[in-house]
Amino acid sequence: MEEEKKGKGFVVKDRRLFGESGEARTETTRTDEPPKAPQEERPKAAGGQEETSEGPPPSAEDGFLPEVNFANFILSLGTTAFYHFGDLPDRDGGKAEKNIAAAKQTIDLLSMLKSKTEGNLDKDEQALLEGILYELRLRFVKETTSK
Repeated sequence: MEEEKKGKGFVVKDRRLFGESGEARTETTRTDEPPKAPQEERPKAAGGQEETSEGPPPSAEDGFLPEVNFANFILSLGTTAFYHFGDLPDRDGGKAEKNIAAAKQTIDLLSMLKSKTEGNLDKDEQALLEGILYELRLRFVKETTSK
C-alpha cells in the first residue's frame, strides 16, 4: 500500500494569467495545454452497462449533470412548480415558501409545451407530460380552493 502511494504524485502548474505582482505572464506560460485526466477502465456489468460504485450519487458540485433530454426538462419544470407550491425548502435550508402565481406560470408553460409538441413526442414523453400536468393542476386547485 505504501509503495503505491510513493509512485503516484501530482504536479502543480501555475496557470494564472497574471503573476503575484499583477503583471501579465508571458505567452509561453499561458499556452501550455492542461494535462488530461487519466481515463480508467470501469468494469462492465452483464448487459454491457457500466457498474456503479457504492456511495452517494454524484452531484452538480462534483461536475455531474444529468443528460439533457425532453423528459428531464419536463421533470425540472415540474420540480420547479412543486417548489413554488412550498413542497421543497429553499437552498439555505430555510422555510419553504409558497408562490402560487409562479406555480401557475410554470403549469401554463408546461401546458404550452404540451400543445406545441402535440404529435411530436413518443409515448413515454407524452405520458410523463400529461401525468405531471395532471398532478400540478390538481395541486393548484387544492391550493387555491383551500383558503
